Amino acid sequence: MDVAASPTSGPATPAGPDSAWMLREAEQFIELFYGEGNGQGGPAARMAEIRAEVAGTGTYTHTVDELAFGARVAWRNSNRCIGRLYWRSLWVRDRRDISDAAGIGTESVKHLVEAGGGGRIRPTITVFAPDRPDAPGPHIHNEQLIRYAGYPQPDGTVLGDPRNVGVTELALRRGWRGAGTRFDVLPLVIETARDGIELFELPPEAVLEVELSHPRYPWFAGLGLRWHAVPVISAMNLEIGGIRYPAAPFNGWYMGTEIGARNLGDTDRYDLLPVVAAKMALDTSSNATLWRDRALVELNVAVLHSFDRAGVKITDHHTESNRFITHLEREEEAGRTCPTDWSWIVPPVSGSATLVFHRYYDDADLRPNYLRRECPVEGGPDRT
Repeated sequence: MDVAASPTSGPATPAGPDSAWMLREAEQFIELFYGEGNGQGGPAARMAEIRAEVAGTGTYTHTVDELAFGARVAWRNSNRCIGRLYWRSLWVRDRRDISDAAGIGTESVKHLVEAGGGGRIRPTITVFAPDRPDAPGPHIHNEQLIRYAGYPQPDGTVLGDPRNVGVTELALRRGWRGAGTRFDVLPLVIETARDGIELFELPPEAVLEVELSHPRYPWFAGLGLRWHAVPVISAMNLEIGGIRYPAAPFNGWYMGTEIGARNLGDTDRYDLLPVVAAKMALDTSSNATLWRDRALVELNVAVLHSFDRAGVKITDHHTESNRFITHLEREEEAGRTCPTDWSWIVPPVSGSATLVFHRYYDDADLRPNYLRRECPVEGGPDRT
């Protein structure tokens, strides 16, 4: 259940949102907040406070309870996330008082350590300072807090993750030097209104990784593969009631296919299917031998096996598909729309063997939500 899969595309907050737009968004959110049994009093009194604050400052401040509710509902509304059954359990770390690069880096490390839990992954979000009329909020330009570098080679190949060539080159231009392996952890690229772009290297204790092996193929461990355990999406905007939080990294735990089928298997990522097929001595002379399918299954078996052996939480796509149907039924019972993008909910392996494949879904662009934004470097928010 990678919350990396959850963000939904949608219209971003208008540049320089006016007070009327903000108040309309705020009113819808406050009605939702009180309508679901939160807060003391009622929405009318709270909206009077918000109108007065917007009139005086051009913006308003969420209460702690409003922030927590908004972040959780944003997960509930994320039409590309298969793991929303646990939306109520999202742990919200309120760090809105932090807007400097050093503070954001330090709290990002704490997020990784606390959310990782030594393998007991906990869905977590850390919310930093919002955009305000007098100053934009901070940005983390890495699409996840942990990403592996991609180094272009003279022959046109990439050592490491091709997805991250752009941010790798940016980090190198600013003085960072990796070890030159396939799994070098990139520094955080943090931008603030005051300091511009700064780099923050993650200490080893913040990066929980799993070395990959296979339960039946001893040679698999010799491939030297690994993957990080806590998928913290960090290049998305959290939008709640007209307030935009441009730095609000959040995570769940991985679904195995996100690593095995996408990160390691995609041809524009680590492209390991030919390598695994060769080690398995598969006949690759024709597509009809289904060598890619067989290699893909074994790559995913290795991911699930390795995480389980390491005591690190992960889920398989069949289990998570069943859980999503449970979530969908609960939302329908509550009278709520469960926005769902079929093309993202159906797993990239054995789709028709899962329950989520065999039905239609309603979709909608609801708020609160996690929204895509343009990235200044190559690449952008992705499900993996």
